[in-house]
Amino acid sequence: MKNYTGINKIIKSETLQTVINSVNDGSFREFSRDWKWILSFLKKYFEKIAVYTLIGVLESSLGVASAYIGRILINIVVSHDREKFGVLIAAMLGLTAFSLLLSSLNSRIFTKISVDVNNDIQKDIFKKISDAKWKDLSAYNSGDLLSRFNSDAGVISSGAISWIPNLIIGVYTFILTFVVLFRMDAVMALIAVLSAPFLLFFSRGILRKQREYRKKVLEINSGMMSFETESFSNLDLIKSLGIFGFFEKKLRSRQQLFRQCSLDYNKFQIKTNILLTFVGTAVSLAAFGYCLFRLWTGQILYGDMAFFLQQRSKLSSRFNTLVDSVPVLLNCAVSARRLREIADLPKEEHDSEGFEKLRAMSAHGLSLHFNNVSFSYDSGRDIYRDACLMLCPGDVVAVLAPSGGGKTTLLRMLLSMFEPQSGSVTVSGSDGVQVPVNGDVRKLFSYVPQGNTVFSGTVAENMRMVCEEATDEQIISALETACAWEFLKKDGLNTVIGERGRGLSEGQAQRIAIARAILKPSPVLILDEATSALDVETEKRVIDGIIKSDDKKIIIVATHRPSVLKMCTSVYRINGGKIKKETLIMNSTFHKNY
Repeated sequence: MKNYTGINKIIKSETLQTVINSVNDGSFREFSRDWKWILSFLKKYFEKIAVYTLIGVLESSLGVASAYIGRILINIVVSHDREKFGVLIAAMLGLTAFSLLLSSLNSRIFTKISVDVNNDIQKDIFKKISDAKWKDLSAYNSGDLLSRFNSDAGVISSGAISWIPNLIIGVYTFILTFVVLFRMDAVMALIAVLSAPFLLFFSRGILRKQREYRKKVLEINSGMMSFETESFSNLDLIKSLGIFGFFEKKLRSRQQLFRQCSLDYNKFQIKTNILLTFVGTAVSLAAFGYCLFRLWTGQILYGDMAFFLQQRSKLSSRFNTLVDSVPVLLNCAVSARRLREIADLPKEEHDSEGFEKLRAMSAHGLSLHFNNVSFSYDSGRDIYRDACLMLCPGDVVAVLAPSGGGKTTLLRMLLSMFEPQSGSVTVSGSDGVQVPVNGDVRKLFSYVPQGNTVFSGTVAENMRMVCEEATDEQIISALETACAWEFLKKDGLNTVIGERGRGLSEGQAQRIAIARAILKPSPVLILDEATSALDVETEKRVIDGIIKSDDKKIIIVATHRPSVLKMCTSVYRINGGKIKKETLIMNSTFHKNY
C-alpha cells in the first residue's frame, strides 16, 4: 500500500507524494542547487536569451499565420476565386522569407551564447581543478575529469540555454494553436489534445528511466575515456611489454558494456515509441474521421480540413516538445551535479601577503622548516612522527629513503600538496617570520618531478611556461646550465617537441625540464630523481652548474645515486618517521641499502 504523508493523506496523489519525498530526502534541494549553479553562468546572457525567446515566439506566430493563409488559398483555389489570390501568395512568400530570416538569426544567437557559456563553465572548472587540494583531486582519474570537463559542460551549455526559451515558446505556441482551433471548432481542438492526459500519465515513469540511462551512459563514457587516455599515454610501454592483447580485451569488455547499455536504452525507446505512436495514431484517425464528416456534410471546405489536420499535428508535436523538455532539465541537472562535485572540492590555502613578503626577501635566500611534522595516509601507517628539518640558504641536500619511505611525501608537503596531521611546514626570510607553505608560497619553488615532464610545442614555449617575460638569451643560458643547448643548437629555441617528449631521448627531456626549473626565478629547487636518465659526467656538470648559478638557492635532491651525494652539503635519511642528518661512506653497503 502506498504510504502517503502530510496533506497528501487526503489527496492521495502519487505525483504529489514524489515531490514531498524529494523535498524530505533532500534530492529536490540538490536539484535546486544544481540549477542555481547553472543559472549563475547564464545570468549575464539573460538579455540575449530573452531576445532569442522573443524571436522564437514571433517565428511561431508567423508559422500559424502562414498556415492560416494557406487554408484561405486552398479554399480560393477550390472555389476558383481569383480576387485575392495574388495578394495571399505574396503574403505567404513574405512570411516564409521573414520566418527564415528569424530562424537564421536565432540559430546565430543560440550558437554564440552556447559557445560562450561552454567556455565560461570550462574556464571556471579549470580554475577550480587547478586550485583543488591535490589529495582530493587525485581521487578522480584523468578520463573522468575530461568527460566532465567536456561532455557535461556541453550538455549544460546547449540544454540549459534552450530549455527555458523552448519551454516558453512551446507553451505560447500550444496556447495560440489551441485558441485558434477552438475558435474555429471547439470539438476539433479537444480532439487535438486527447493524447495529453495519456502522455502526462506515462511521462513520470518514462522520465525516471531516461534519467537512469543518462546517468549510466555518463559513467560508462567516463570509464571509457579514462581507459583510452591511459592507454594512448602509455602506448610505448604497452608496445614494449607486448601486452596489446590484454588491453584489447579490456577495450572489448568496456565496449560490450557500452553496447549492452545502448541496446537496453534502444529497447526502452522502441517500446516507448510504439506506445506513443499508437496513441498518436488513434488521435490522428479520430481527427481525420471528424474532418471527413464535417467535409461530407458541407460544414467545412478542403482548406479548413487541411488547416485543422496540420495544426492538430503541430499541437500534438508542441505538447510532446513540452514533455521532452523535462529530460533536458534533468540531464542538465545531472551534468551540473557532476561538475559541482569537482568545483566543490576542498580548496588550497592561500596567503598572498605572506608570499609577497617572502618574495621581497628571496634574493637573500629563504629557509625551510619541518616543525614536529606528523603525517600518515588513509591506511594509518605513519610516514612521519614529530619529524623536524631545517634548511638554510645555499644548502644542497640529498634526501634518502627506501622505496615508499617518504621521499615523495616530503616533497609534496614542501609543495603544499599534502598537509601534515600535526606540526607545520613553513618558509622564512631574513626577518625570521615563518609562513606556512600554501598555494601562493609554492610559487617560490622550482620543481622537476620524475619522468618525462615536457609538453608538446617548441622549446621556447616549454621554457616560457615558468617565466613568460624571459628573453631568448636567458632561456639559452638556462639550457646551457642544464647541458641541453648542445643538442638544441641546430634548430634553436624553435625546436619542436612532440607529445610526451616525442623526438627526444629521456635524458634530453630531463635536461630541458631542469633548464625550465632553472629559468624560473625561485629560491628553492627540488629535483625528484630528475637526473636518473643522465650519465654520471653529464649529471655532475648539470648539478655543478645549478649550484654555481645561485649560491643562495636551496637545492633538494631526492635520489638513489651515490654520484649526486658527493656534491651535496648535507644528506638526510628518512627512517622510522624521522628525518636524520647522516654522514655516509660510499661503499657497497650504500649500494645495497639505497
